Order: sequence, then structure tokens, then C-alpha cells
Amino acid sequence: MSGHRTGTREEWLHARLELLRAEKEHTRRGDELTKMRQELPWVRMDKEYRFDTESGEASLADLFRGRSQLLVYHFMFGPEYEAGCPACSAIADGFNGVAVHLANHDVMLWAVSRAPFEKLEAYKKRMGWTFPWASSFRSDFNYDFDVSLTEAQEASGTYEYNFREESVWSPPEDERGPFDAWAGTTGTGWATYTRQRPGMSAFVLQDGVVYHTYSAYARGLDGLWGMYQWLDRAPSGRNEARQPDDPLNFFRRHDEYGPS
Repeated sequence: MSGHRTGTREEWLHARLELLRAEKEHTRRGDELTKMRQELPWVRMDKEYRFDTESGEASLADLFRGRSQLLVYHFMFGPEYEAGCPACSAIADGFNGVAVHLANHDVMLWAVSRAPFEKLEAYKKRMGWTFPWASSFRSDFNYDFDVSLTEAQEASGTYEYNFREESVWSPPEDERGPFDAWAGTTGTGWATYTRQRPGMSAFVLQDGVVYHTYSAYARGLDGLWGMYQWLDRAPSGRNEARQPDDPLNFFRRHDEYGPS
């Protein structure tokens, strides 16, 4: 941040008004995008999925719990993981507070992961979370929504993600350190860690039929990061540059930071 230009209050106000005009345009464009999301055609979900939950086995329709709308966060926690993805964990830190508001607006919020339910429950207890979290271990749900890769897909070198074909990527040998360190926080290696992908999906229940209405992946999830929304308004922004001696310095799970 050192070396940033300074100015008078009048110069700041002039620049701020220019920014305000751009922010208002951004807000109006956001309203238009919201309308476009809501106008997407609904796709009937005819395939049966089974989930393991704190209340026992459940169908996709059961996850609505009396509401007509369902939002699912595809949380990266594979069967081989010993802990959830740190990035997904940072996003999920905001779920406890918002879930009750959504539920009172006819919307259920769930996290869904491939790991067995017992692993999810243990990690949820560690993190102090209360939002509902289901395991899709015994169904194709994650694969059908392109947030888990099979070993065959990984071996083929390509997979579907974010509505297009992607190439399976591994870091070059001389650059592996930070990537292996990141994967290591989940108790896995890079290849196993990246068989899971983040995303979110929306569904509606009408006349007993579940419809898929929306999904987003990759940077499409930025708006769900409460932390990012605040950092984007801080002087140094997201400050994502990692230090050579500490590849994980940008963020950790909330119980892994040192004394503040």
C-alpha cells in the first residue's frame, strides 16, 4: 500500500463521485442479471437422489423442509478428505447467520458434499456451524452437477465445469509447493483435492415436482463470500499475494489463525 497517491478532500470527493456513478451503474446491471437468473427456464428433475442427513436418508425434495425454494452450496469435501476445503470453509462461515433469514423467506439453504455424513458432522462441530449439511456419497448428485470428477475423467484429461469443457491441470514440478501445501490442509494430494469443485445450485418445488433453476461455479461464487465483499472495500483489496515462506498466508480456516 506504500506509495499510494494522496490528495485533498476536494480531490477525493471529485474522484468519489466518479466512482459513485460507476457503482450505481454496476448496481443497475446487477439488478438486470438477477432478473435474467429468475427468467431462466426450469428443468424438471426426474432422477432420484438420496442424501444422508442428520434426520436420516432424504430425497432432494425432502431437503426443502416445507419451503418452495432450495439453495445448495456444493462444498468441496471429498470422501478422502480429512477436513473441508479452506476456501469453501471461508464461504460457509457466513451461512449460519443468513440461513435463518432465508428460511423465513421460503428458502432452505444446504451444503452438500461427497464425504460420508460422519466426516461432515465432525467437521461441522469443529467449525461451530449449525446450517444443514448433507452427504451425497451414495448418489450421482455431485457428478451430475459437475462438482466431482471420477478417476476416469481425471485420467482422460478433460471434464465439464462451469458449462464448458476444461482441462485437468497439475502444477509443474518446480511450482508444486504452494499447491501441495493447500491440498495438504485437507489431508489429500493435489490430484485428489481437485476431484472436487465448488459451486451452488438453486431448485424450486412446485406441485410435488422439483425443478433445477440455476447453478454457478468458479468466479460466479464471488458474491457468496462475505469476507470478499468487505475486503473489496478495504484499501488493499483482497491482498491475495502469497508470501514465499508462507503459501497459505492469505486465509485459513477460522480456527487456524494465530492470536489476533
